[in-house]
Amino acid sequence: MHALEIKKDIHWVGVVDHNSRDFHGYSLSPQGTTYNAYVVMDEKVTLFDTVKHEFLPTMLCRLSQVVAPEKIDYIVCNHLEPDHAGALADMVARCKPEKIFCSPMGLKAMEAHFDITGWPVQVVKTGDSISLGKRTVTFVETRMLHWPDSMVSYIPEDKLLICNDAFGQNIASTERYADEIDRSALLHAMKEYYHNIVLPFSPIVLKTLDAIAELKLDIDMLAPDHGLIFRGHDEVQFAFDTYRRYAEQKPQKRAVIVFDTMWHSTEKMAHAIADGLEAGGVPTRIMWLKANHHSAVMTELADCGAVIVGSPTHNNGILPEVAKMLTYMKGLRPQNRIGAAFGSFGWSGESVKAITEWLESMGMELPAEPVKVKHVPTHDTYAKCFELGKSVAAALTAKCEG
Repeated sequence: MHALEIKKDIHWVGVVDHNSRDFHGYSLSPQGTTYNAYVVMDEKVTLFDTVKHEFLPTMLCRLSQVVAPEKIDYIVCNHLEPDHAGALADMVARCKPEKIFCSPMGLKAMEAHFDITGWPVQVVKTGDSISLGKRTVTFVETRMLHWPDSMVSYIPEDKLLICNDAFGQNIASTERYADEIDRSALLHAMKEYYHNIVLPFSPIVLKTLDAIAELKLDIDMLAPDHGLIFRGHDEVQFAFDTYRRYAEQKPQKRAVIVFDTMWHSTEKMAHAIADGLEAGGVPTRIMWLKANHHSAVMTELADCGAVIVGSPTHNNGILPEVAKMLTYMKGLRPQNRIGAAFGSFGWSGESVKAITEWLESMGMELPAEPVKVKHVPTHDTYAKCFELGKSVAAALTAKCEG
Protein backbone atom coordinates (compact mmCIF):
# COMPACT_ATOMS: atom_id res chain seq x y z
CA MET A 1 0.00 0.00 0.00
CA HIS A 2 2.56 2.54 -1.15
CA ALA A 3 1.95 6.17 -2.02
CA LEU A 4 3.46 7.33 -5.31
CA GLU A 5 5.12 10.68 -5.93
CA ILE A 6 3.81 11.83 -9.32
CA LYS A 7 5.42 15.29 -9.14
CA LYS A 8 7.85 16.75 -6.63
CA ASP A 9 5.93 16.76 -3.32
CA ILE A 10 2.68 15.64 -5.00
CA HIS A 11 1.60 12.09 -4.23
CA TRP A 12 -1.06 9.67 -5.40
CA VAL A 13 -2.77 8.27 -2.28
CA GLY A 14 -5.75 6.57 -3.90
CA VAL A 15 -6.90 2.96 -3.87
CA VAL A 16 -7.24 0.16 -6.41
CA ASP A 17 -10.51 -1.76 -6.43
CA HIS A 18 -9.61 -5.05 -8.09
CA ASN A 19 -13.03 -6.57 -7.33
CA SER A 20 -15.24 -3.91 -8.89
CA ARG A 21 -17.33 -5.27 -11.75
CA ASP A 22 -20.52 -3.22 -11.40
CA PHE A 23 -19.69 0.45 -11.91
CA HIS A 24 -22.25 2.80 -10.38
CA GLY A 25 -25.01 0.23 -10.80
CA TYR A 26 -25.44 0.60 -14.56
CA SER A 27 -22.19 -0.17 -16.36
CA LEU A 28 -19.67 -2.98 -16.15
CA SER A 29 -16.07 -2.50 -15.03
CA PRO A 30 -14.51 -5.76 -16.23
CA GLN A 31 -11.00 -4.74 -15.20
CA GLY A 32 -11.95 -3.24 -11.83
CA THR A 33 -11.30 0.44 -11.18
CA THR A 34 -9.39 2.92 -9.05
CA TYR A 35 -10.43 5.80 -6.83
CA ASN A 36 -7.62 8.32 -7.11
CA ALA A 37 -6.82 10.93 -4.50
CA TYR A 38 -3.82 13.26 -4.42
CA VAL A 39 -2.01 15.12 -1.67
CA VAL A 40 0.17 18.19 -2.26
CA MET A 41 2.89 18.93 0.29
CA ASP A 42 3.30 22.69 0.56
CA GLU A 43 2.87 25.35 3.22
CA LYS A 44 -0.76 24.36 3.09
CA VAL A 45 -0.94 20.58 2.85
CA THR A 46 -3.84 19.90 0.49
CA LEU A 47 -5.81 16.74 -0.25
CA PHE A 48 -7.62 16.55 -3.58
CA ASP A 49 -10.69 14.30 -3.33
CA THR A 50 -11.06 11.17 -1.22
CA VAL A 51 -12.25 7.62 -1.96
CA LYS A 52 -15.20 5.31 -1.48
CA HIS A 53 -15.99 5.05 2.21
CA GLU A 54 -15.09 1.38 2.57
CA PHE A 55 -11.59 2.10 1.23
CA LEU A 56 -10.80 4.83 3.77
CA PRO A 57 -8.31 2.65 5.74
CA THR A 58 -6.28 1.97 2.59
CA MET A 59 -6.20 5.65 1.66
CA LEU A 60 -5.16 6.56 5.21
CA CYS A 61 -2.35 4.01 5.05
CA ARG A 62 -0.97 5.55 1.87
CA LEU A 63 -1.55 9.10 3.07
CA SER A 64 0.26 8.42 6.35
CA GLN A 65 3.39 7.47 4.42
CA VAL A 66 3.52 11.06 3.19
CA VAL A 67 2.03 13.12 6.02
CA ALA A 68 0.04 12.62 9.18
CA PRO A 69 -3.61 13.06 8.12
CA GLU A 70 -4.12 15.48 11.00
CA LYS A 71 -1.67 17.89 9.32
CA ILE A 72 -3.85 18.37 6.23
CA ASP A 73 -4.80 22.04 5.97
CA TYR A 74 -7.07 22.09 2.91
CA ILE A 75 -9.38 19.62 1.21
CA VAL A 76 -10.42 20.22 -2.40
CA CYS A 77 -13.59 18.45 -3.55
CA ASN A 78 -13.59 18.42 -7.33
CA HIS A 79 -16.59 16.09 -7.37
CA LEU A 80 -19.05 14.96 -4.68
CA GLU A 81 -20.05 11.58 -6.08
CA PRO A 82 -19.68 8.93 -3.34
CA ASP A 83 -16.81 7.10 -5.02
CA HIS A 84 -14.75 10.29 -4.60
CA ALA A 85 -16.32 11.88 -1.54
CA GLY A 86 -17.50 8.85 0.39
CA ALA A 87 -14.72 9.29 2.93
CA LEU A 88 -15.05 13.07 3.10
CA ALA A 89 -16.91 13.32 6.43
CA ASP A 90 -14.40 11.00 8.11
CA MET A 91 -11.49 13.02 6.74
CA VAL A 92 -13.04 16.30 7.89
CA ALA A 93 -13.52 14.88 11.39
CA ARG A 94 -9.96 13.55 11.46
CA CYS A 95 -8.14 16.47 9.81
CA LYS A 96 -10.23 19.42 10.97
CA PRO A 97 -9.09 21.32 7.87
CA GLU A 98 -8.85 25.09 7.75
CA LYS A 99 -10.81 25.16 4.48
CA ILE A 100 -12.78 22.85 2.19
CA PHE A 101 -13.05 24.04 -1.41
CA CYS A 102 -15.84 23.10 -3.82
CA SER A 103 -17.80 24.56 -6.72
CA PRO A 104 -21.14 26.39 -6.20
CA MET A 105 -23.03 23.26 -7.25
CA GLY A 106 -20.60 21.23 -5.17
CA LEU A 107 -21.86 23.01 -2.07
CA LYS A 108 -25.41 21.95 -2.86
CA ALA A 109 -24.27 18.36 -3.37
CA MET A 110 -22.23 18.47 -0.17
CA GLU A 111 -25.24 19.70 1.81
CA ALA A 112 -27.35 16.91 0.30
CA HIS A 113 -24.88 14.17 1.21
CA PHE A 114 -23.55 15.31 4.58
CA ASP A 115 -24.35 17.35 7.66
CA ILE A 116 -21.82 20.12 7.04
CA THR A 117 -22.66 22.17 10.09
CA GLY A 118 -19.43 23.84 11.18
CA TRP A 119 -17.47 22.78 8.11
CA PRO A 120 -15.20 25.58 6.78
CA VAL A 121 -16.49 25.38 3.20
CA GLN A 122 -15.35 27.96 0.66
CA VAL A 123 -17.04 28.07 -2.72
CA VAL A 124 -14.81 28.68 -5.76
CA LYS A 125 -15.77 29.45 -9.34
CA THR A 126 -14.04 29.27 -12.70
CA GLY A 127 -10.92 31.43 -12.62
CA ASP A 128 -10.64 31.58 -8.82
CA SER A 129 -7.21 30.74 -7.42
CA ILE A 130 -5.83 29.90 -4.01
CA SER A 131 -2.27 29.86 -2.73
CA LEU A 132 -0.77 26.78 -1.12
CA GLY A 133 2.56 28.52 -0.53
CA LYS A 134 4.96 27.78 -3.37
CA ARG A 135 2.04 26.70 -5.50
CA THR A 136 -1.28 28.09 -6.63
CA VAL A 137 -4.41 26.20 -7.59
CA THR A 138 -6.76 27.58 -10.24
CA PHE A 139 -10.25 26.14 -10.51
CA VAL A 140 -12.31 25.56 -13.65
CA GLU A 141 -15.95 24.47 -13.33
CA THR A 142 -16.88 21.64 -15.68
CA ARG A 143 -20.59 21.45 -14.99
CA MET A 144 -22.27 18.26 -16.22
CA LEU A 145 -18.96 16.60 -16.91
CA HIS A 146 -20.53 14.51 -15.63
CA TRP A 147 -22.29 15.94 -12.54
CA PRO A 148 -23.42 19.56 -12.02
CA ASP A 149 -20.78 20.00 -9.29
CA SER A 150 -17.78 18.84 -11.32
CA MET A 151 -14.69 21.02 -11.53
CA VAL A 152 -10.97 20.58 -12.23
CA SER A 153 -7.95 21.95 -10.37
CA TYR A 154 -4.90 23.29 -12.19
CA ILE A 155 -1.52 23.74 -10.52
CA PRO A 156 0.53 25.85 -12.98
CA GLU A 157 3.84 25.47 -11.15
CA ASP A 158 3.66 21.72 -11.76
CA LYS A 159 1.77 21.85 -15.08
CA LEU A 160 -0.70 19.48 -13.45
CA LEU A 161 -4.45 19.23 -14.09
CA ILE A 162 -6.34 17.19 -11.48
CA CYS A 163 -9.38 16.46 -13.59
CA ASN A 164 -11.78 14.27 -11.53
CA ASP A 165 -13.89 11.99 -13.76
CA ALA A 166 -12.71 13.45 -17.08
CA PHE A 167 -10.18 11.34 -18.99
CA GLY A 168 -10.73 8.42 -16.61
CA GLN A 169 -10.78 4.69 -17.25
CA ASN A 170 -11.87 1.68 -15.24
CA ILE A 171 -8.55 -0.11 -14.83
CA ALA A 172 -7.35 -1.85 -11.68
CA SER A 173 -3.61 -2.47 -11.99
CA THR A 174 -0.27 -1.93 -10.30
CA GLU A 175 0.63 0.55 -13.04
CA ARG A 176 -0.21 4.17 -12.34
CA TYR A 177 0.65 5.76 -15.70
CA ALA A 178 -1.14 5.39 -19.04
CA ASP A 179 2.14 4.92 -20.93
CA GLU A 180 2.93 1.81 -18.86
CA ILE A 181 0.22 -0.37 -20.40
CA ASP A 182 -0.58 -1.55 -23.91
CA ARG A 183 -2.03 1.35 -25.92
CA SER A 184 -4.87 -0.69 -27.42
CA ALA A 185 -5.92 -1.83 -23.93
CA LEU A 186 -5.84 1.78 -22.73
CA LEU A 187 -7.92 2.96 -25.68
CA HIS A 188 -10.51 0.25 -25.08
CA ALA A 189 -10.80 1.27 -21.43
CA MET A 190 -11.10 4.96 -22.36
CA LYS A 191 -13.74 4.15 -24.98
CA GLU A 192 -15.68 1.96 -22.56
CA TYR A 193 -15.63 4.66 -19.88
CA TYR A 194 -16.52 7.54 -22.20
CA HIS A 195 -19.35 5.85 -24.07
CA ASN A 196 -21.07 4.57 -20.93
CA ILE A 197 -20.62 7.64 -18.74
CA VAL A 198 -19.56 10.79 -20.59
CA LEU A 199 -21.24 10.35 -24.00
CA PRO A 200 -24.45 12.31 -23.30
CA PHE A 201 -22.31 15.30 -22.33
CA SER A 202 -20.30 15.34 -25.57
CA PRO A 203 -21.27 18.95 -26.47
CA ILE A 204 -19.95 20.01 -23.05
CA VAL A 205 -16.76 18.01 -23.62
CA LEU A 206 -16.10 19.96 -26.81
CA LYS A 207 -16.77 23.29 -25.08
CA THR A 208 -14.50 22.30 -22.18
CA LEU A 209 -11.65 21.29 -24.48
CA ASP A 210 -12.02 24.60 -26.31
CA ALA A 211 -12.09 26.50 -23.02
CA ILE A 212 -8.91 24.79 -21.81
CA ALA A 213 -7.24 25.65 -25.14
CA GLU A 214 -8.34 29.29 -24.83
CA LEU A 215 -6.91 29.50 -21.32
CA LYS A 216 -3.56 28.38 -22.78
CA LEU A 217 -2.85 26.18 -19.80
CA ASP A 218 0.53 24.47 -19.96
CA ILE A 219 -0.38 20.92 -18.95
CA ASP A 220 2.07 18.03 -18.94
CA MET A 221 0.12 15.77 -16.59
CA LEU A 222 -3.56 14.79 -16.37
CA ALA A 223 -4.49 13.17 -13.07
CA PRO A 224 -8.02 11.72 -13.25
CA ASP A 225 -10.00 10.24 -10.36
CA HIS A 226 -10.34 6.86 -12.09
CA GLY A 227 -7.63 4.85 -13.76
CA LEU A 228 -4.22 5.83 -15.03
CA ILE A 229 -2.40 9.17 -15.11
CA PHE A 230 -1.26 10.77 -18.37
CA ARG A 231 2.27 12.17 -18.08
CA GLY A 232 4.12 14.30 -20.63
CA HIS A 233 2.79 16.79 -23.16
CA ASP A 234 2.37 14.14 -25.84
CA GLU A 235 0.31 11.89 -23.55
CA VAL A 236 -1.84 14.83 -22.46
CA GLN A 237 -2.46 15.78 -26.08
CA PHE A 238 -3.31 12.16 -26.85
CA ALA A 239 -5.97 12.22 -24.11
CA PHE A 240 -7.38 15.54 -25.36
CA ASP A 241 -7.45 14.36 -28.98
CA THR A 242 -9.09 11.06 -28.03
CA TYR A 243 -11.85 12.85 -26.10
CA ARG A 244 -12.41 15.26 -28.95
CA ARG A 245 -12.76 12.37 -31.38
CA TYR A 246 -15.24 10.63 -29.10
CA ALA A 247 -17.23 13.82 -28.57
CA GLU A 248 -17.46 14.67 -32.26
CA GLN A 249 -19.09 11.29 -32.98
CA LYS A 250 -18.22 11.29 -36.65
CA PRO A 251 -19.85 8.32 -38.41
CA GLN A 252 -17.65 5.27 -38.86
CA LYS A 253 -18.00 2.53 -41.45
CA ARG A 254 -18.87 -0.31 -39.10
CA ALA A 255 -22.16 -1.76 -37.82
CA VAL A 256 -23.42 -3.59 -34.77
CA ILE A 257 -26.48 -5.86 -34.74
CA VAL A 258 -28.06 -6.33 -31.31
CA PHE A 259 -30.92 -8.71 -30.69
CA ASP A 260 -32.70 -11.09 -28.38
CA THR A 261 -34.53 -14.20 -29.50
CA MET A 262 -36.95 -16.84 -28.26
CA TRP A 263 -36.75 -19.74 -30.73
CA HIS A 264 -33.84 -18.52 -32.87
CA SER A 265 -35.89 -16.99 -35.70
CA THR A 266 -34.75 -13.45 -34.88
CA GLU A 267 -31.20 -14.74 -34.39
CA LYS A 268 -31.19 -16.30 -37.88
CA MET A 269 -32.42 -13.02 -39.33
CA ALA A 270 -29.55 -11.20 -37.63
CA HIS A 271 -27.00 -13.35 -39.42
CA ALA A 272 -28.66 -12.78 -42.79
CA ILE A 273 -28.57 -9.01 -42.21
CA ALA A 274 -24.89 -9.28 -41.28
CA ASP A 275 -24.26 -11.04 -44.59
CA GLY A 276 -25.84 -8.09 -46.41
CA LEU A 277 -23.73 -5.59 -44.51
CA GLU A 278 -20.61 -7.58 -45.26
CA ALA A 279 -21.53 -7.73 -48.94
CA GLY A 280 -21.87 -3.96 -48.81
CA GLY A 281 -18.36 -3.58 -47.43
CA VAL A 282 -19.31 -2.84 -43.82
CA PRO A 283 -17.67 -4.91 -41.02
CA THR A 284 -20.29 -6.01 -38.49
CA ARG A 285 -20.47 -7.35 -34.94
CA ILE A 286 -23.47 -9.46 -33.87
CA MET A 287 -24.36 -9.19 -30.16
CA TRP A 288 -26.96 -11.37 -28.47
CA LEU A 289 -28.23 -9.44 -25.46
CA LYS A 290 -28.34 -12.48 -23.21
CA ALA A 291 -24.59 -12.86 -23.75
CA ASN A 292 -23.61 -9.18 -23.90
CA HIS A 293 -24.28 -6.51 -21.27
CA HIS A 294 -25.83 -3.26 -22.47
CA SER A 295 -22.63 -1.39 -21.52
CA ALA A 296 -20.67 -3.72 -23.83
CA VAL A 297 -23.09 -2.79 -26.62
CA MET A 298 -22.37 0.91 -26.08
CA THR A 299 -18.64 0.26 -26.12
CA GLU A 300 -19.07 -1.50 -29.46
CA LEU A 301 -21.32 1.28 -30.76
CA ALA A 302 -18.46 3.72 -30.19
CA ASP A 303 -16.89 2.44 -33.42
CA CYS A 304 -20.12 1.89 -35.33
CA GLY A 305 -22.06 4.27 -37.54
CA ALA A 306 -25.01 1.88 -37.74
CA VAL A 307 -27.00 -0.08 -35.18
CA ILE A 308 -29.56 -2.69 -36.24
CA VAL A 309 -31.90 -3.94 -33.51
CA GLY A 310 -34.00 -7.09 -33.50
CA SER A 311 -36.58 -8.66 -31.21
CA PRO A 312 -39.48 -11.06 -31.43
CA THR A 313 -42.82 -9.65 -30.38
CA HIS A 314 -43.50 -10.30 -26.72
CA ASN A 315 -46.74 -9.23 -25.05
CA ASN A 316 -47.41 -6.81 -27.90
CA GLY A 317 -43.97 -5.27 -27.46
CA ILE A 318 -40.31 -6.26 -27.35
CA LEU A 319 -38.32 -8.61 -25.14
CA PRO A 320 -37.15 -7.13 -21.81
CA GLU A 321 -33.42 -7.24 -22.66
CA VAL A 322 -34.02 -5.28 -25.85
CA ALA A 323 -36.17 -2.73 -24.00
CA LYS A 324 -33.46 -2.35 -21.36
CA MET A 325 -30.75 -1.85 -23.96
CA LEU A 326 -32.76 0.72 -25.92
CA THR A 327 -33.60 2.63 -22.74
CA TYR A 328 -29.94 2.69 -21.78
CA MET A 329 -28.81 3.70 -25.26
CA LYS A 330 -31.31 6.54 -25.55
CA GLY A 331 -30.16 7.97 -22.22
CA LEU A 332 -26.59 8.12 -23.54
CA ARG A 333 -27.74 10.12 -26.60
CA PRO A 334 -25.61 8.70 -29.42
CA GLN A 335 -25.48 11.01 -32.44
CA ASN A 336 -24.92 10.60 -36.20
CA ARG A 337 -26.06 6.96 -36.34
CA ILE A 338 -28.05 4.99 -38.89
CA GLY A 339 -30.59 2.48 -37.58
CA ALA A 340 -32.82 -0.38 -38.70
CA ALA A 341 -35.25 -2.84 -37.11
CA PHE A 342 -36.15 -6.49 -37.61
CA GLY A 343 -37.88 -9.31 -35.78
CA SER A 344 -40.16 -12.30 -35.79
CA PHE A 345 -43.60 -12.83 -34.27
CA GLY A 346 -46.19 -15.47 -33.61
CA TRP A 347 -49.42 -13.53 -33.28
CA SER A 348 -49.51 -9.74 -33.57
CA GLY A 349 -46.04 -8.51 -34.63
CA GLU A 350 -45.62 -5.13 -32.92
CA SER A 351 -41.93 -5.48 -32.07
CA VAL A 352 -40.55 -3.99 -35.28
CA LYS A 353 -42.79 -0.93 -34.97
CA ALA A 354 -41.73 -0.46 -31.33
CA ILE A 355 -38.02 -0.70 -32.19
CA THR A 356 -38.42 1.72 -35.09
CA GLU A 357 -40.03 4.26 -32.77
CA TRP A 358 -37.16 3.90 -30.31
CA LEU A 359 -34.57 4.48 -33.03
CA GLU A 360 -36.49 7.45 -34.41
CA SER A 361 -36.67 8.95 -30.93
CA MET A 362 -32.85 8.89 -30.88
CA GLY A 363 -32.71 10.85 -34.12
CA MET A 364 -31.31 7.97 -36.17
CA GLU A 365 -31.65 7.83 -39.92
CA LEU A 366 -33.64 4.77 -41.03
CA PRO A 367 -32.72 4.07 -44.67
CA ALA A 368 -34.22 0.57 -44.94
CA GLU A 369 -37.68 -0.84 -44.49
CA PRO A 370 -37.81 -3.07 -41.39
CA VAL A 371 -38.18 -6.80 -41.89
CA LYS A 372 -40.49 -9.02 -39.86
CA VAL A 373 -41.59 -12.60 -40.28
CA LYS A 374 -44.29 -14.77 -38.76
CA HIS A 375 -42.85 -17.74 -36.89
CA VAL A 376 -39.95 -19.09 -39.01
CA PRO A 377 -37.84 -17.26 -41.62
CA THR A 378 -38.09 -18.53 -45.18
CA HIS A 379 -35.70 -18.12 -48.09
CA ASP A 380 -37.67 -15.00 -49.05
CA THR A 381 -37.25 -13.62 -45.52
CA TYR A 382 -33.48 -14.16 -45.62
CA ALA A 383 -33.33 -12.37 -48.97
CA LYS A 384 -35.15 -9.38 -47.47
CA CYS A 385 -32.80 -9.39 -44.48
CA PHE A 386 -29.81 -9.51 -46.82
CA GLU A 387 -31.17 -6.52 -48.73
CA LEU A 388 -31.79 -4.65 -45.49
CA GLY A 389 -28.14 -5.15 -44.64
CA LYS A 390 -27.02 -3.97 -48.07
CA SER A 391 -29.26 -0.89 -47.86
CA VAL A 392 -27.85 0.08 -44.47
CA ALA A 393 -24.31 -0.51 -45.77
CA ALA A 394 -24.90 1.76 -48.76
CA ALA A 395 -26.42 4.50 -46.63
CA LEU A 396 -23.62 4.29 -44.08
CA THR A 397 -20.94 4.35 -46.77
CA ALA A 398 -22.51 7.48 -48.27
CA LYS A 399 -22.74 9.09 -44.83
CA CYS A 400 -19.10 8.36 -44.04
CA GLU A 401 -17.90 9.64 -47.41
CA GLY A 402 -20.18 12.68 -47.45
